[in-house]
Amino acid sequence: MKYARLTKEQFEELHKEFINFLATQTITAEEWENIKVNKPEVAELELDVFSDLVWEGVLNKVEFIEHISPQQIHLFHLNEENMQLIGIKLKNEKDLTTTEGFNWLRENLMDDNVEFVQAKKDYSQDKNSDKFKLIEQGGVITKGDLFTYFDKLIN
Repeated sequence: MKYARLTKEQFEELHKEFINFLATQTITAEEWENIKVNKPEVAELELDVFSDLVWEGVLNKVEFIEHISPQQIHLFHLNEENMQLIGIKLKNEKDLTTTEGFNWLRENLMDDNVEFVQAKKDYSQDKNSDKFKLIEQGGVITKGDLFTYFDKLIN
């Protein structure tokens, strides 16, 4: 498996898509029940293949990922050629994961306790794996509002 298996909840959400996936392999509902009982290793493999297909579709479309921790914000814009990063680091004890800490940042962007960095990084041979690693490390797929806001602010 290239990425990660979908959760039970994700499989439930994608129930119709999974049925279509099985149908493309000419596996009927009855056959699927038989496979789950008599060939669990084949069932596991089918779940993994479907999970990878879903992840591949999602990763092909993702443009922005955010990772917010108590002292830092990492905002990624995932272009065709590279990843752009806007990093924000606090040098004080404010916590960016709280409303109070985030509001402090908004009101004190030019404070000496706020440090901005920008970087670009080319993808490795596997662009989607690079994107998936950001998600595995706690990144969240977004529409890019924060990236766009800070990009306009500092550029």
